[in-house]
Amino acid sequence: MIGDASKLRNVKWAPYDFVTYGDNNRGKILSVSDIGEHDDDVNIKDVLLVDGLKYSLLSISQMCDRGYKVTFEPDLCLIAYSKTSETILARKC
Repeated sequence: MIGDASKLRNVKWAPYDFVTYGDNNRGKILSVSDIGEHDDDVNIKDVLLVDGLKYSLLSISQMCDRGYKVTFEPDLCLIAYSKTSETILARKC
């Protein structure tokens, strides 16, 4: 989930439902889109644009379900293809 539409590609605007957070507050889903730079190898599909969301939230289990391996080090997050272990994204956390 993300709150900044400028980071999205292939935006599909439509009336969607709500997401419910852990504290039972809700956020309206504005679109389902893709995220990733045109020159990046990584392209995450079906990212929810949520009204008023202040932070981007990544579901590690969903990334793993889609064939990625996610590794956390003390100051780094690595995303790699599960089959080849090729790192496709490394970001400071």
